[in-house]
Amino acid sequence: MDKKQAKERIGKLREEIRHYSYLYHVLDKPDISDSAFDTLKNELEELEYKFPDLVTSDSPTQRVSGKPLDKFEKFHHPAPMLSFNDAFSKGEMEDWITRNEKIVKDFDKNGFYCELKIDGLAIELVYENDILKIGATRGDGLIGEDVTSNLKTVGVIPLRLTGKISRFRLKTLVVRGEVFLNKKEFERINKDLEKKREKTYANPRNLAAGSIRQLDPKITASRHLDSFAYGLIGDFGQKTHEEEHRILKTLGFKINPHNRFCGNLGEVEEFRNYWEKTREKLEYEIDGIVVLVNDNAVFKKLGVIGKAPRGAIAYKFSPREAETIVEDVIWQVGRTGVLTPVAVLRPIEIGGTTVSRATLHNFDEIKRLGVKINDTVIVGRAGDVIPDIGEVLKKMRTGKEKEIRVPLKCPFCGSKVINIKDEVAYRCSDKNCGAIQREKIYHFASKKAFDIVGVGPKIIDKLIDAGLISDAADLFSLKKEGLIPLESLPRRKPKAFLRGFAEKSASNIINSIQSKKNVKLERFLFGLGIPQVGEETAFDLAKYLGSLEKIKNSSIEELEKIQDVGPKVAESIYKWFREKKNLEFLQKLKKAGITILNPKSEIRNPKLKGKTFVFTGEMESMSREEAKEKVRELGGDMSESVSKDTDFVVIGSEPGSKYDKARKLGVKIISEQEFLKMIK
Repeated sequence: MDKKQAKERIGKLREEIRHYSYLYHVLDKPDISDSAFDTLKNELEELEYKFPDLVTSDSPTQRVSGKPLDKFEKFHHPAPMLSFNDAFSKGEMEDWITRNEKIVKDFDKNGFYCELKIDGLAIELVYENDILKIGATRGDGLIGEDVTSNLKTVGVIPLRLTGKISRFRLKTLVVRGEVFLNKKEFERINKDLEKKREKTYANPRNLAAGSIRQLDPKITASRHLDSFAYGLIGDFGQKTHEEEHRILKTLGFKINPHNRFCGNLGEVEEFRNYWEKTREKLEYEIDGIVVLVNDNAVFKKLGVIGKAPRGAIAYKFSPREAETIVEDVIWQVGRTGVLTPVAVLRPIEIGGTTVSRATLHNFDEIKRLGVKINDTVIVGRAGDVIPDIGEVLKKMRTGKEKEIRVPLKCPFCGSKVINIKDEVAYRCSDKNCGAIQREKIYHFASKKAFDIVGVGPKIIDKLIDAGLISDAADLFSLKKEGLIPLESLPRRKPKAFLRGFAEKSASNIINSIQSKKNVKLERFLFGLGIPQVGEETAFDLAKYLGSLEKIKNSSIEELEKIQDVGPKVAESIYKWFREKKNLEFLQKLKKAGITILNPKSEIRNPKLKGKTFVFTGEMESMSREEAKEKVRELGGDMSESVSKDTDFVVIGSEPGSKYDKARKLGVKIISEQEFLKMIK
């Protein structure tokens, strides 16, 4: 076969393979056996091997190709990839309609288009002259990652469009959709990982996201990802969102067959409730529905607020819940001595995660719920993350249930447990309790305090149990020679627990500790663990008083003059600096060579002076701590909570409840990119 004949044969093979692939992946109507399909692909591969200059980027053989990447390149989206605000009830949906009617009267007269909200990863596909050019992740909505090689491995994503966009006078087409993993494939992959004794994934979404971000596309291909398209950026004369879906299907994309038009809110409610009850029948995970104004002109007129279009909303299902039994209650002791009750549950699966513990917060919460040991309870995951007991099924009681009582003695040191007047909390009365001291050292070495990299709870436990440290100041007197032979020391724990450190590890630990001897005043104060002094209060103390000596010698009245320091906080700070043991600890740190770096009295460029910032979500260009530091360098203030006094809420990817509160209060919301421009 000469080159001309090969070119003709290759063209026919590609068209045939695309046709059968479309029938199989998109329409779910295979018209050829797997073995026959494989022979077509094999012949094409053989011909392309013989004539490599005939290989094109849209050939079916190129779904898995190329060497593993070193990293992903950044991709700037041609238009922002917005996310949706959430609603959890019919009342919130009615509020959404009321808000939009103030902007566009009768905005819903042409109905809504409802889509199942797939629990997957948002993607963007860019086609040029009908061929897939770029596939990218959402990222922060403005900048994502170029994962084209990996998205080419997803069989339902067309490498070449089945309908030509040139006839619409378009050269470029942008399509948006979701990549996901079905439940069976998720279970298969996790079982394989278990056999290899590798870490498994908590849910299909995490596995899909992890698969798309593999640097080797062959790994992505082995995981059989699926995809639905739902968004179209390109003028095909479409007037409704429903029409867009029909166009996408014509172009060769897989469209979710369960999506439907709803004429009014009643039909939307019916659609949502049906899928909440029957979602387990689906092959993939969903966590709600997306409701869009069907009329594209109205959708555009409604515009955008913050990170979300006004014309669309995610109508989420109720939090996932499950029934289980409270087998016991254990009490944890924090660094301030407060006892926190934790329910030990009969292990259950909730939203793809095994739950065996749930916080009960405090004894008042126990009384409010009326929960007892051996009770049958309903456990949910607040925001699909934190296990929480929502209800006690008292009719399930058998008479064998036991009251939960606050322990009279600390479960760690045996000291008396006390309840301080006007406080909900119960505390261990012994300030020298081993559990309290352990938590204090954890806190001292943590990221927001001294930030001693590599010295976390496990290492600290090892050092305490070996008798090498009794408080945080002892960390700075550790020697490498003392860590290496650790397993030969008297042990209070099993041998495996007190295994010694390798010489390199020991050196790294010592170097990490010694590198933190110079510390900013605000970090030093936070690391002390003074009751009621959080990160922002520590910063305010450092900013307004300027040195440890001034803070130590301030009266309660002087402390109360500082921004956000009330009477209780002032009293707590005042008392802490007058306890003999605390003063001895400060002296011990001084002898260990700790140098406190006081804040500069003048800010060179106070461009953010008088402005208060709150951060939520994951930032891409810098850590949240670095961002806070930048705000402070420019004279701005930080806060951990959103209030009417907040000037800006900066949102990263996957922002939390702070974003919702800011929206409700009307606080200005800005993206990470806008923040970067502000501090430039």
